[in-house]
Amino acid sequence: MRSLTTSSPARFAVLIFASLILLFTFLLSLPVATATGTQAPFADALFTAVSTICVTGLSTVDMGTYWSPFGQVIIYIGVNVGALGVLTLASILGLIISKRLGLRAKLIAAGDTNPMRAHGGPVNEGQTVRLGEVGLLLRTVALSTLIIEAGLAILMYPSLLIGGVDPLTALWEAPYYAAMSFTNTGFTPNAGGLEPFATDYFFLTVMMAGVFLGSIGFPVILALWRHQWHVRQWSLHVKLTLITTVLLFFAGAIAFLALEFDNPKTFGSMNAWDTVFQSFFMSAMTRSGGFSVVDIGELNGSSLVVGSMLMFVGGGSASTAGGIKVTTLAVLALAVWSEAKGRQSVQAFGRRIPSDVQRVALSVVAWGATIVALSTIAISHVTKAHVEDVLFDVISGFATVGLSTGLTAELPDLGIYVMALTMFMGRVGTVTLAAAVAATSRSQLYSLPVERPIVG
Repeated sequence: MRSLTTSSPARFAVLIFASLILLFTFLLSLPVATATGTQAPFADALFTAVSTICVTGLSTVDMGTYWSPFGQVIIYIGVNVGALGVLTLASILGLIISKRLGLRAKLIAAGDTNPMRAHGGPVNEGQTVRLGEVGLLLRTVALSTLIIEAGLAILMYPSLLIGGVDPLTALWEAPYYAAMSFTNTGFTPNAGGLEPFATDYFFLTVMMAGVFLGSIGFPVILALWRHQWHVRQWSLHVKLTLITTVLLFFAGAIAFLALEFDNPKTFGSMNAWDTVFQSFFMSAMTRSGGFSVVDIGELNGSSLVVGSMLMFVGGGSASTAGGIKVTTLAVLALAVWSEAKGRQSVQAFGRRIPSDVQRVALSVVAWGATIVALSTIAISHVTKAHVEDVLFDVISGFATVGLSTGLTAELPDLGIYVMALTMFMGRVGTVTLAAAVAATSRSQLYSLPVERPIVG
């Protein structure tokens, strides 16, 4: 085991993640895990385990009624384990194996905070988290998860009581909703989902706050805790993450408001205030939250496209959110802007972004688009469903969002396996997955002649 962590931290992380999925598949396959006391079909148990560990939120069964209290506890534990992140989790397990947090374990953890850590070569000390800070980062992961989820649960508890939930039941549902918000999963413990709280704006606002804190990433939480609102001390990563997140939040809300305000099946039956609020709520949830008040299947096709775009981007690096990450989008946008301005380098906030980071950003988008395209083709062929519905659910799975047009619940077994694989690849991370399956890197001690092909 130690030789595997030394030779390839990324492969070790993928192995750990796959092992966890198999373990939770076994636990959810036990008869005691279902409400009826019968063994869950393998496809449903596997899909739920993948969706749980990958903190996705998609399901092939009714999560509020299908699973027993034992099954619900297993799912609750699973989403918190999955929220630690594939490489952060691997570093903790490596710590247990080696009895100390050595350089290799620190490299594994640092890989989750910055995709460049998954590759060989020199590492810029100006990156988000230095090796010496990884131990602090791991403590931040554990403490922030505990403190934030506890705070969210305390704020949500009164709303659950007002919504008619039994006080004793609310003691369970409050931390469950808190965990599903912070981990950006989107499972609900009751059959009606968010329907009883559709007009409880305090409850929904607390939920959005939990999703936001989970989606910005642990390095950003650490930076905000240490530097608070001293903007000049924020790293470039923190600035790009927060600015891009806020811009997409407002842009998504405006888009949904413009596209759905006259749809009688979604926002058309609401008053002006409800429409505006629900637009912002949907914008926040399509980033990776996975909760929904309206029926996603009733959205206009144009809104499904907007939602797909927001889901594909996702949240921040080293966060509970999925997608290609907002910093990837920011780096590519800055590269395009610099090229249009004729600049020799990509710059932002007085800092230069090196070309290797730009290549990683481009590869992340390319890998993500390839995975989404292949999965969409496969599921479209199997189900014969409308492409816009398939694309929305596939991106929701890849970006670990959890919103669905209703297609996922109707998938045949083959489609379930394809979607489960899509969720796994999306959560593990395209860069990590590429590093895990690639052969050992070889140094090239020479340079080939330069020739420029025609591009565009």
